[in-house]
Amino acid sequence: MKNGTINEKLIMNNEKSTTTRRPLFMSHFTLFITLSLLLTGCRKDLCYTHDEHGLTVKVDVVADWEQEWERTHETDWEQQWPADFTYAYDDLRPDIADGIRALVYPDAGSQYTEYNLEPDGGRLPMQEGTNTLLLYNNDTEYIVFSDLDASASASATTRTRTRATFSGVAEHADERTINEPDMLYGTYVDAYEAQRTVEPVQLLLTLRPLVYTYVVRYEFSHGLEYVALARGGLSGMAESVYLQDGHTDEAAATILYDCTLENYGAEAQVQTFGIPNYPGEGYTRADQTYMLNLEVRLNNGLILDYDFDVTAQVEAQPRGGIIRVSGIEVKDEDGQAGGGAFDVDVEGWGEYIDIPLPLE
Repeated sequence: MKNGTINEKLIMNNEKSTTTRRPLFMSHFTLFITLSLLLTGCRKDLCYTHDEHGLTVKVDVVADWEQEWERTHETDWEQQWPADFTYAYDDLRPDIADGIRALVYPDAGSQYTEYNLEPDGGRLPMQEGTNTLLLYNNDTEYIVFSDLDASASASATTRTRTRATFSGVAEHADERTINEPDMLYGTYVDAYEAQRTVEPVQLLLTLRPLVYTYVVRYEFSHGLEYVALARGGLSGMAESVYLQDGHTDEAAATILYDCTLENYGAEAQVQTFGIPNYPGEGYTRADQTYMLNLEVRLNNGLILDYDFDVTAQVEAQPRGGIIRVSGIEVKDEDGQAGGGAFDVDVEGWGEYIDIPLPLE
């Protein structure tokens, strides 16, 4: 009886033990399946909703810069560089900008969205569908932008600059006097079709110059030793440029600038938008003149003023180049007049300092 009782108890205990283990095994299995489903679901959700890995618009701008300071026309300056210049053609090439401003205009016609990119480009957010893109450098100081609400009318000008001793020359007396524009680059994409993709799409863009340089040389034949300071003005130049394609407005302005004294006279590297209304069907060479001004202050404080008609030179070089005038004289009686001496170490020209003004 005792043995039977013991065996019965063992059997009963084994049955109980077996019965209690089944639910524990099933719990572990169920937990494993549940966790697997949860983890799979999370990865799937991450894959299809995350911006970097999902099916979204991902456009990476890759920017290149066209570092040209003039557009060759009647003279190929790169091939026919003057032998008497102490620097090379390539020394005048502008640097690339510090950054890019990108304006994205959606096809729906709503207001543009503005983004800033590194000089070599970067991710440019935009809506799926057709977008218009307008890009230019964002490191300018004197450039003033207008009418950016519509890409076709977006333009750039520069700030007004006054000079007390400058009264203008003849037919250019009514022109606005302006500061040299900063170096400005730009590019435009009329219709870019943005699509949802898994991998980023590269958009290769080249930013081209909207500002050009004139090397202006004033060559003296006599009296340069009397000159302490020099500055100039170039009249008849474009007042503004359109960002869309780089054509200039018909309005003309006079650009004021400072010069350096060299062993032959004075020199300035003048940045401009080029000539007005160019390229354009309305431009006729007979309707426009271009005048060059030179103002010198002698060692004795006397100020002399010279004007030169440089129409032929500028017409042959609508977007940058070399302008030279020669035979400039300072008479001995002017250079030796008076007993005073002008302090060339003063900042600027004292009461004659040019004043940049905000654009009205």
